[in-house]
Amino acid sequence: MVLKLTLSSFTAALLCLGLCLLHAATHLSAQPISKVVGGKDADIGQFPHQVALFKDGSFTCGGSIISSRYVLTAAHCVVVGNGIETLPGKYFTVRVGSIQRLAGGKLIPIKNIIVRQSYGNFLDDVALLELATELVFTKNIQKIDLFDQEVPKGQDVVISGWGRIKHGGEIPHRLQYNILTALDAASCNESIGWGKEQILCLAHPKDNGACNGDSGGPATYQGKLVGVAGFVYGGCGNIYPDGYAKVKYHLEWIQSNMK
Repeated sequence: MVLKLTLSSFTAALLCLGLCLLHAATHLSAQPISKVVGGKDADIGQFPHQVALFKDGSFTCGGSIISSRYVLTAAHCVVVGNGIETLPGKYFTVRVGSIQRLAGGKLIPIKNIIVRQSYGNFLDDVALLELATELVFTKNIQKIDLFDQEVPKGQDVVISGWGRIKHGGEIPHRLQYNILTALDAASCNESIGWGKEQILCLAHPKDNGACNGDSGGPATYQGKLVGVAGFVYGGCGNIYPDGYAKVKYHLEWIQSNMK
């Protein structure tokens, strides 16, 4: 028998690093992330689209390079409290071109932040970061294409990030990755009562999955970006699927807000 829960009856956490507490019901606030649970060390150049996002010099989230001037991340990584007001871009930088969280690559300031105005209550958790300096692509710094279709149920999806290695665990220095399994909306709803068209549910065995610090980071399928890390259900590494903002659903918004 599958335990079926609604939003008002489970505890979830957004996956960013910072001053965060776990909340129940319809209210979420950010929490720390550092390593993918059950993940493996990434190789140099394996995820050239991956960035580490810093606020006031402290690591907080992940993100994906989607053009020479824009990074896609989660809205909850860059807003004030639980609203949609963005923090000024001057507080943020991204590290590009490195699998090390605190070394290598380049640190790029953020010029402007655009949050999807419908963000709230776990949904539409996406934001664009406009870079102050245009990127020069190399083998370790590359944009990733956006996937414009649904990921078929049962297909392997790769996640990556510097999120915690377990619930409340340590933060890794080296980028981690893991392979999860795409669910369709019906299966996601059956599992956690969260089968929304905006959400990509990714299933995994116990002691695997996303964790605090992975927020905003990529989920990829066939080498394209399909999801943006948003929340875990009931704690990192349990048996329930993780929630990612579905890129296909937000594709028009993303394209129309990239100048």
